[in-house]
Amino acid sequence: MKKKLQLPLNENNVRDLQVGENVLISGTLYTGRDAAHKFLVSTPEEFPVSLRNTAIYHCGPIVIKQNGEWVVTAAGPTTSARTEPYIAEIIERFGVRAFIGKGGLGQQTLDACQKYGCVYLSAVGGCAQVLAKAIIKVKNVYFYEEFGPPEAVWELEVKDFPAIVTMDSHGNSLHIN
Repeated sequence: MKKKLQLPLNENNVRDLQVGENVLISGTLYTGRDAAHKFLVSTPEEFPVSLRNTAIYHCGPIVIKQNGEWVVTAAGPTTSARTEPYIAEIIERFGVRAFIGKGGLGQQTLDACQKYGCVYLSAVGGCAQVLAKAIIKVKNVYFYEEFGPPEAVWELEVKDFPAIVTMDSHGNSLHIN
């Protein structure tokens, strides 16, 4: 059975999740890769949106303009390990409740997830076009010129975006032995 998650999340939503659960995410989430994570910890007062109670998807989507609107044609997860040095601080300072990516994160992130109420969700790699179908709309894009399209922060409205809980807020992880 798949558990439905509606963004924004609260701490109770997150603490109810257990490693191994399949989830379907709906609501507004943000993409964020290396550049966005580094920017958040070095220049947080200039970040254009609140990330409290939301999710960051480690993804550099393939986005095109159709009839004046951005359309995501592929949205596969990227490797999350590159963002590990920043995640714990982002959870603590910005109140992010979920990160989505592939490949897992380390003990530092797991500790922050447990302390502050956050989860790591794995999206299936190799399914970029299938995952893009869960993206209803590109609501906005930030840092397009500064970071370039793959590293820009894309504000996406999603419906039933599939993922698996692989790190929960109880100290359990499928990535750490």
